[in-house]
Amino acid sequence: MEPEQAASTETESGIDLLVIVLDTNPSQHIVRQNPQNLTQILEAVIAFGNAHLMQKAQNKLAVISCAHHATNFLYPQPRRQVELRQIDGQYEAFSLVEKTVKQQLGSILMNAPRLGSPCESLLAGSMAMALCYISRLHGMLAAGVKMHSRILVLTGSNECSSQYMTFMNVFFTAQKLGITIDTCALDKTLSLLQQGCDITTGQFLKVTQLDGLLQYLLWVFLPAPQMRHKLVLPPPPKVDYRASCFCHRELIDIGYVCSVCLSVFCKYSPICTTCHTIFKTPGPLPVKGKKKKKDKQM
Repeated sequence: MEPEQAASTETESGIDLLVIVLDTNPSQHIVRQNPQNLTQILEAVIAFGNAHLMQKAQNKLAVISCAHHATNFLYPQPRRQVELRQIDGQYEAFSLVEKTVKQQLGSILMNAPRLGSPCESLLAGSMAMALCYISRLHGMLAAGVKMHSRILVLTGSNECSSQYMTFMNVFFTAQKLGITIDTCALDKTLSLLQQGCDITTGQFLKVTQLDGLLQYLLWVFLPAPQMRHKLVLPPPPKVDYRASCFCHRELIDIGYVCSVCLSVFCKYSPICTTCHTIFKTPGPLPVKGKKKKKDKQM
């Protein structure tokens, strides 16, 4: 059997797990500009998740809400099942996803604290929770059953340099576990998430028109990573691997790194603003004396 046929057979027989990390922070520019955009994004995510489940009966789906104050599972909800009424002509699993996600998100938004000023989204923590969920499901698999897992991040927020180390830990952990990270940027150009997609061989896409979000999701992110090399997808953007400084949040070529927490700064500081470690001020370099030439004895 040829390698491509073997990979295709393995993909069809195994389980595909998709974990969607949805940024629901109300301080996103795309949401502040028009609150109805969040509803449009949610409808596209639900349709995309159901399309993933429709591909194969063994497929699994999870949806995580990422906000400014907490991270919550929208689907599945093992402890409390949503009361579901049978709708003629609609598959029960699709209706369960739609009702559960909408009810859970509505409850979270109603109980969320009010924002006095724009706050950052807990993207790195939500992705770490997705990795923990994937690891738990992998540990529950029966012998001989394989599961391919991936994470899709949908966000319109700007990444924060204070989460830099958590992002890096998530990226390299996902790479070690063979988990693909995809990113669908709705507003900002996210250099850190571009690095994560490149490290884990995922796909990064910045959506230019929100009205075509569902089409973008079905075209770029619905196919499994093992099958994407056979498709004509948008070319990956040029990844900028420069680190952003923690003081001004700007990309730098040369900087100073804290030896304790690995925070990056563009200028020297005697105290690390992240972990508050005090550094000794470097003294002047010692001047080496010239060696005197010994007279050669005749």
